[in-house]
Amino acid sequence: MTQSVLITSEQAYIFALSILQNYGVPLDRAAMVAESLVLADLRGVDTHGINRLSGYIDRIKCGVLDPNPELEFDMKSPVMAHLNARNTFGFVAGCMAIDKGIEIASIYGLAVVAVKNSNHYGMGAGYVLRAIQQGYAAIAFTNASRAMPPWGGKEALLGTSPLAVGVPGGKEGDFVLDMSPTVAARGKIRKAARRGESIPEGYALDEEGKPTTDPEAALKGVMLPIGGPKGSGIAMMMDIFGGLLTASSFAGGVNDQYKNTTEPQGVGHWFMVFKPEMFLDSKENLGDRMDTLLGKVRSCEKAAGVERIRTPGENASDMERCRRVEGIPFTADEVENLNQLAKNSGSDALLVNRS
Repeated sequence: MTQSVLITSEQAYIFALSILQNYGVPLDRAAMVAESLVLADLRGVDTHGINRLSGYIDRIKCGVLDPNPELEFDMKSPVMAHLNARNTFGFVAGCMAIDKGIEIASIYGLAVVAVKNSNHYGMGAGYVLRAIQQGYAAIAFTNASRAMPPWGGKEALLGTSPLAVGVPGGKEGDFVLDMSPTVAARGKIRKAARRGESIPEGYALDEEGKPTTDPEAALKGVMLPIGGPKGSGIAMMMDIFGGLLTASSFAGGVNDQYKNTTEPQGVGHWFMVFKPEMFLDSKENLGDRMDTLLGKVRSCEKAAGVERIRTPGENASDMERCRRVEGIPFTADEVENLNQLAKNSGSDALLVNRS
């Protein structure tokens, strides 16, 4: 890999914000998208950061992603809301859904918010972190375009749909689980292809069903599930909650955002937001109990060769703290491509090495 170019998070945010506004995204919604993309880069989820901006812009230009539709919630009950995203950014729909969930949960203790007719919403952890910042626990489900066969099959039918769960903690930090039902997210394959790198064995199969370390061949083939039938079952669950129950596309009906630029994606999301201290004595009691659990897990006797036991979200949080100080690494080619995207949009914002 070529030497990294370090970009500050502030610079990356302003850069993304400028491009989005130049393509008709209003400031408040552009901020949601830019914040989500930069947070992914900060937390080391480079596969879902600002490098994906060009893909979203292409869909705006093709008329299948609406930068500014009218959006309103349909209240199905006092604690259940439904949002028709009208083919806008999944980031916008997801942030609005979590915020609505917090609003409802502040009154009733719990909320379920479903979203239909949306698009790829990026890093799932961003939505549960948005709830955690306000003291709420959250679950975020989404479905995705077909990339993985059901267990025992060879045809791609299920998505690499990530699930995210977040619970606020105390001094030991929060619990943030963000995982895909596949061995690796498809974004990692695209990142490897973009950088000319190979992928580890066991990630994917090529078109002929053979194991491959070539990311281009993997993108034409299928992803492999974690734990065999378990990963396949999780992917089905995500399609049920994210698509079937939300009145969005499902069962392989979600369109690939890169391969199909003539039709909306039809992605669905499902969120639950709740007060995590409801069955406990207080928020302080919640923090103490979370500290106990996280502390015991991290101090567990280590297996041979293990230097440190980490809890879900800990690596990403450490990475975020580091990159907020040192900058976000990009390759020179990535920076060149992003700066060309800015120029094409008429933006004066450019990414420049912080050093």
